[in-house]
Amino acid sequence: LDLKFNGSSSLNFIPVGKSTNVSLSSTWETPSFDGAFLPDFREITEDGFTTNWNVLHLNRPYPQSFRGAKQGIYQSAFGVKLIVPVDEYQKSMRSAKYASMFITLTFLLFFFVQILNHVRIHSIQYIIVGLALCVFYTLLIALSEHIPFNLSYLISSVGIISMITMYAHSFAKNVRLTKVICGILVLLYLFIYSIIQMQDYALLMGSLGLFIVLGIVMFLSRKIDWYAVQTKEK
Repeated sequence: LDLKFNGSSSLNFIPVGKSTNVSLSSTWETPSFDGAFLPDFREITEDGFTTNWNVLHLNRPYPQSFRGAKQGIYQSAFGVKLIVPVDEYQKSMRSAKYASMFITLTFLLFFFVQILNHVRIHSIQYIIVGLALCVFYTLLIALSEHIPFNLSYLISSVGIISMITMYAHSFAKNVRLTKVICGILVLLYLFIYSIIQMQDYALLMGSLGLFIVLGIVMFLSRKIDWYAVQTKEK
């Protein structure tokens, strides 16, 4: 039985036959095969994909003949999902999803600058830095509507990093410390950019990045006397 039809989400099959053989081809470039059975053969190219399943009744959790409702029928389904690749619009949306993490990491940077270098940073100054970080995403989305995303990200990140660096120098009053803040901000923006570009390993890279950040935080704070810090603040 040959079928031709259009779709935009997914296509699944239930192997109710004694032998179920499914051959599927499409011009979609980014498929994701899922379900109870993986394909016996798959070929993915820039022109689309071709795949084949061959499922015997012995591999299913239910017999060939049964009466009434039977559990496990829908759980035995297999098929393909049409994954939307990471395009310009998705990059902008993904960058916005990482906003809370990025703002938190930036605040963490200024907090350790305050603790380790005895720099007094007022809560209002934290708010101003947070507003600058929010403006970055506004600029990014606005610019990406008119120019390519990569160029939009470069312009927005350079502008915000320069702004925050100059503002940090006003209360840090230390060129070396200001350079350190600028360097870490550059690394953070590069880290977010690399995650946005990835399609299959974004979660893995994000988790590894946060693991490394947490390790650095634990290393830097291992000798801090938090009780003494609280006493000084009081």
